[in-house]
Amino acid sequence: MSKAALTPYANSLGIVLDGEEDGAPVLAFDFGGEVEGRPSHLHGGATSGLLETACYALLRHELAKLDRVHRLKPINITVQFLAAGTPQRTYAKARITKLGRRNANIAVEAWQDDRSRPIATAIMNILMVPENRAEASRAEKA
Repeated sequence: MSKAALTPYANSLGIVLDGEEDGAPVLAFDFGGEVEGRPSHLHGGATSGLLETACYALLRHELAKLDRVHRLKPINITVQFLAAGTPQRTYAKARITKLGRRNANIAVEAWQDDRSRPIATAIMNILMVPENRAEASRAEKA
C-alpha cells in the first residue's frame, strides 16, 4: 500500500503505512496541529478517521489478494473512545471478522505507546458493490 492508495482525507491527517503485522497493514500518524483537539490531546474525529482508514486499508488489501474489485460503501461505524490520546504517535490495525460476498464486518483498535491499552476501538460494517454491477446500475439509471 502506498501513500497514493490513501484518501485525500487520510493524507491531510498525515496517516502513513507504518508496517504490516499478521498480513494486515498497520497505519499511524504523528501528533500535530492537524490532529490536535483540546490542547495536547488528539481530536476524536482524527482518531475516528485513523480507525476508519485502517478498516478500508485492510479490506482493500484482502480484496486485492482475492482479485475482487468493489466499490466500498459504509453501512455504519461505532467508535468507542477508551482513553484520551496524548502527543505521540498513534497506530491502528484492523481485523476482518466477516468477509462475505456483499458485506464485510471489521474490528479495529488504535493505540499509542502500549499496544495492550487501546485508546479507541471501532466496529465497521461495509457494503461491497462489485465494480461491474455498480457501472451497470449507473447505466440503468441514466
